Amino acid sequence: MTFEAYETVVEDSGYEARGRERQALSLGIDRLEQLQNEHHSREDQVQSLLYVRRLWTIFIEDLAHPENGLPEQLRADIISIGLWVVKEADRLREERSNDVMQLVEINRMIRDAL
Repeated sequence: MTFEAYETVVEDSGYEARGRERQALSLGIDRLEQLQNEHHSREDQVQSLLYVRRLWTIFIEDLAHPENGLPEQLRADIISIGLWVVKEADRLREERSNDVMQLVEINRMIRDAL
């Protein structure tokens, strides 16, 4: 395999990974938007918020890994955003907040930046 072919495979797999991240964020956004509908159950609310929390926990763990290829400052910035998302999802789940739209907007911005 030539270096150019290897480089293409690496770029493609990075693109595919970002695509999977976009899909996962889109699913979380859809679930959060459904919470704006007054006809959701408490169980739906909890499951949607736990999904977003788990997703961002995975992102944070990946970003904290020393082999992550993103620049250190960018990783730190996204980790900070992720920590806020996790805390806000917990606040919503514990009914200490009711502003789901902040979570929707942050997740949209991150998804659209991928």
